[in-house]
Amino acid sequence: VRGYHKPIMIAGGLGNIRPNNIDKQPLPDGTAIVVLGGPAMLIGLGGGAASSMSSGESAENLDFASVQRGNPEMQRRCQEVIDRCVALDEANPILSIHDVGAGGISNALPELVNDAERGGSFELRRVLNDEPGMSPMEIWSNESQERYVVAVDADRLGEFIDICERERCLYAVVGEATEARELKLHDEHFDNLPVDMPLDILLGKPPKMLRDVQHRAFSQRALETDGIELSDAVERVLSLPAVAAKQFLITIGDRSITGMVNRDQLVGPWQMPVADVAVTVSDYDGYAGEAMAMGERTPVALVDPAASGRMALAESLTNLAASYTEKLEHVSLSANWMAAAGHPGEDAALFDTVKAVGMELAPALGIAIPVGKDSLSMKTVWQDEGEDKAVIAPLSLIVTAFSPVKDVRKTLTPQLRRDCGDTALLLIDLGKGKNRLGGSALAQVYSQVGNSAPDVDDAALLKNFYDCIQSLNGNGKLLAYHDRSDGGLLTTLAEMGFAGNTGLDINLPEGDALSTLFAEELGAVVQVRLEQVNQVKAEFKAHGLEDCVSEIARPNNALTLQVRQGENEIYSEKLYALKQIWWQTSYEMQKLRDNPECAEQELSVVLDETNPGITPVVTFDPSDDIAAPMIATGVRPKMAILREQGVNGQIEMAAAFHRAGFESVDVHMSDIISGRLSLADFKGLVACGGFSYGDVLGAGGGWANSILYNARARDEFEAFFNRDDAFGLGVCNGCQMFSRIKSIIPGAQHWPQFLRNRSEQFEGRVSTVKIE
Repeated sequence: VRGYHKPIMIAGGLGNIRPNNIDKQPLPDGTAIVVLGGPAMLIGLGGGAASSMSSGESAENLDFASVQRGNPEMQRRCQEVIDRCVALDEANPILSIHDVGAGGISNALPELVNDAERGGSFELRRVLNDEPGMSPMEIWSNESQERYVVAVDADRLGEFIDICERERCLYAVVGEATEARELKLHDEHFDNLPVDMPLDILLGKPPKMLRDVQHRAFSQRALETDGIELSDAVERVLSLPAVAAKQFLITIGDRSITGMVNRDQLVGPWQMPVADVAVTVSDYDGYAGEAMAMGERTPVALVDPAASGRMALAESLTNLAASYTEKLEHVSLSANWMAAAGHPGEDAALFDTVKAVGMELAPALGIAIPVGKDSLSMKTVWQDEGEDKAVIAPLSLIVTAFSPVKDVRKTLTPQLRRDCGDTALLLIDLGKGKNRLGGSALAQVYSQVGNSAPDVDDAALLKNFYDCIQSLNGNGKLLAYHDRSDGGLLTTLAEMGFAGNTGLDINLPEGDALSTLFAEELGAVVQVRLEQVNQVKAEFKAHGLEDCVSEIARPNNALTLQVRQGENEIYSEKLYALKQIWWQTSYEMQKLRDNPECAEQELSVVLDETNPGITPVVTFDPSDDIAAPMIATGVRPKMAILREQGVNGQIEMAAAFHRAGFESVDVHMSDIISGRLSLADFKGLVACGGFSYGDVLGAGGGWANSILYNARARDEFEAFFNRDDAFGLGVCNGCQMFSRIKSIIPGAQHWPQFLRNRSEQFEGRVSTVKIE
């Protein structure tokens, strides 16, 4: 059976790096080598042996020894140490850094010193260890998470240790770099050298692996669409989890942390989860930023594996095109490959797909795939009453596209605009009318696969499409944009209607209406002003896309989705009836997981036709800078930007107070407890938010206790709150913390407590507040 019993993996993220941190620095003889982060544990010791077997094939103890356990709190502390070092710029004490992954420090430490053409001398027992019963091999090779190996300038080691201790981050100085290109690992417990070898032997060229693989014909039956009613197809497709609303997955996460998130999943006044692209800003002042978008076409691999890879890459670009990246050449890709290696035909399919994507399509587009990940054991096997059973995942490529953004304000969304006069919706069909249905949502909901799948037939056409959308967006010609993917054209248009809360009159060309509406060929729908349609079409023609563009729909005032073909109306349904079908899957999931009463409340709001959406009324001029007269005096009161471990909102808080005219100072609780800093030096104190202790409810209570039960800290805070020339603010976890220390804050006896919310879930939603 084809399916996903092993979870599909998405690993992708973007960051930015200063030019002086790009290259690893030379390591002088005697450079200190530090393991930063968590202690060694019995994790990952089944290693490659377990991870490259199908689930159910390996020994149970090997599987358990391979289970990874994450520690986000430790990761946060490591990141703060790295951030503090990076902030020192040219005075950064870190010469080289390497993350600890496969093979643990047995791999990371040799690679760290080898990169600088050095050897290394290490002491095994200096490695922090939570399981002392481990053998030397297990201490050396375990894959405990949230660790880095760091080469630190020996003269600056004290500085680095001070930073670690301030951030309460675990560290161990385990050895030093040596001029001799040898790896020596001493074990003081047994007083021997469990590892003593030239690095060239360890990290020399490994022998090439030869795999003899055979192609296997993919013989799928043609899709049978006879007897499929259009209304039934619409209902089934909109209910499919891959197509339906995914609100239940979105509002349980924070989409605003850092204060730099410009475009999240939820679009428009009615907060519909339909965004094509994620966009962040690079800083708190300008409009430059970064965009990332994903593409996947895994069902297509059951028809044509290479086509599925090409379509995944292409879909990441048709999603990314909604942001203003200017040129395709600015884009980089991350590729996550998953396959059931060893299963008949899958290795050859993987080879074909890697070749099609990495050696043909990406070079033809002029973009690179510098990073990626793989999981080649996507198969689960077991026995049921003596019968062998297996679930094999389709060959799966998940592509994430990244690009710098010139102006984040020009990001397009699927929200149809009703404030720009008469408009039309244009379909850009890169499939040029082929309308192949293999591997589509329509095929899936009728328990079929099909034998003719969409593909990237012309890389130049895709490139021209991307550049044309960027040009039209840059010139302000596009009002809305949504790519065509899961569910096909009908889903694209319906989601645009949901986001803009408007009905549509859809006019299909002659031909098979079912394939026109549900084929998942590459393409997009754009909304343009009626008087600019000819200009927009001329731009597409200039980019060689004349044959791909046609008017497909116009908004109506009836809150109805009407589909006509020529003179005939072939489908009509109320927008809110379609929205209920589309939303139902998310609602049913949410009802099982959270408080069902809250799920019912959300559904009733979503289906309320009188709901005006988010309509804030601002009773003041936001551009009026009321702090300007104070800032003009040149006096900047000192503001303590207070944080505890787990807090991650301190940078945006510092930026906000800096903009308001304060001098923002980073203050860790360890600074107060150690006496390095005193609150007496500050006019204001803000306790920042974040995800302390995994953001469990009441996490601020631990922070409060570190104040109430530490004599020095309690005295500092009590003195601060008893001043009449100072103020405090608590946000998120900081607000929880304030509510727990009200016993030392004059006049706070009526402050509320924070209790578990009724939905039984973290809620990340936009809400409007009336300020009385």
